[in-house]
Amino acid sequence: MTEPLPPTRRNRASLTYKLRYAAQNPDKIRTYAARVARDLKLRISSRGHVAYYRAVMKSDTAKNPEAAVGSRSHERWLKLGQMQFDYLREHGLKPGDRMLEIGCGNLRAGWRFIDYLDSGNYYGIDISPDILLAAQNTLVRQELRDKLPHLTLVDDLKLRFLPSEHFSVVHAHSVFSHSPLEVIDECLANIGRVMVPGGFFDFTFDRTEGTEHHVLREDFYYRTETLTALAEKHGFTARFMDDWEELPHGQSKIRVTRPD
Repeated sequence: MTEPLPPTRRNRASLTYKLRYAAQNPDKIRTYAARVARDLKLRISSRGHVAYYRAVMKSDTAKNPEAAVGSRSHERWLKLGQMQFDYLREHGLKPGDRMLEIGCGNLRAGWRFIDYLDSGNYYGIDISPDILLAAQNTLVRQELRDKLPHLTLVDDLKLRFLPSEHFSVVHAHSVFSHSPLEVIDECLANIGRVMVPGGFFDFTFDRTEGTEHHVLREDFYYRTETLTALAEKHGFTARFMDDWEELPHGQSKIRVTRPD
């Protein structure tokens, strides 16, 4: 019997993988077929990837805001948020930092950052108005209105409305895993302007050690060297965060730092 490939060697876009997965998970065929149908509809009706994924989030958020950000249950939503917060606090985040969270979602980790940071020091952006409304509900539920967080809707990652050299920490969890390379390039081309010298940007991504690929237009898999080279092209130093791999999460993490 052929040994199954490790996760980082699988090409989830290949017909062979899809057929094998369907045979092993027949209960998921209907769900995947619905995703394919939605994908075809949104490709036709959406102009560009941001519009496409905003429509995906609208659909998913209407069903369950926590599931829309990748949490199968409320318990998992809490655990993933705690994991992100603990890791960042252990790797340099301080209360006095000014933090930008790209793709803040419904504040799965964001509410913990808001609670920890000094008042007014958290700025969350997202492309989905629906998930930002859910984020407001999280703020109310956690009684964090007095921490004066900023939540802003965006159409792109050019960040033209943000001040220069303002943020010491930037964070993006499960954003580049849903982004084509041109969107990631746009972010890295512009993020340095809003970061202070010596500031860092942590982002997760779906890692492959084989052929880079995507499933529908929702899930993108990149080689580590592709993203580190892209970051270095825009003047950052970049390193793969090995200890993040030890945590129970399916994505990998890179930290890019703006030189002093």
